[in-house]
Amino acid sequence: MTLPHFDLKILLETVGYLGLFAIVFAESGLFIGFFLPGDTLLFTAGLLASQGYFSIPLVIVFAVVAAILGDSFGYWFGRRAGKRLFKKEDSFLFSKKNLAKSQEFYKKYGSKTIILARFIPIVRTFAPILAGTSDMDYKKFLAYNAIGGVVWVAVMSLLGYLLGNSIPNIDHYVLPIILGIFVISFIPIVWNVIKEKRRK
Repeated sequence: MTLPHFDLKILLETVGYLGLFAIVFAESGLFIGFFLPGDTLLFTAGLLASQGYFSIPLVIVFAVVAAILGDSFGYWFGRRAGKRLFKKEDSFLFSKKNLAKSQEFYKKYGSKTIILARFIPIVRTFAPILAGTSDMDYKKFLAYNAIGGVVWVAVMSLLGYLLGNSIPNIDHYVLPIILGIFVISFIPIVWNVIKEKRRK
């Protein structure tokens, strides 16, 4: 199987299961992880599993555990330190006004947000932090965190695995597929930006 050098194949082959775990964990709950390619990484890992590079059950187990632990870390970071970020009224992102809005939002839509955020880049990194900052009940958070983590990992990795097993010479189409997933994952963000501009 020959894949382009600028896709994720070389990265995954180099870092292995532990690297996959670390990247998913970082993107799920660390501020510095928002730029990491979670969706395309899982898809590529599933695709490589279909070619014998990885075991798909191990890919799913490592990634699910990393996703759940990452979100939990983000939650507790938000719970313990997040409110300090909202002390300055003139802060662009972290203001008391934004904190009040996030508290109200998570009280009303918390469970739905935690699950859906898994499929939206950047949002999935900050959602658990805001959940902790907004004092969302941890037991409720953990339950939906687990559901979202399992669904997200299973969908993305099995999609790659199934396509790898069903499409001949899929290595010729990997780059367009990955770019397609990347573009589709950003549609909700673009849509929300457009809605906000129309509202103003």
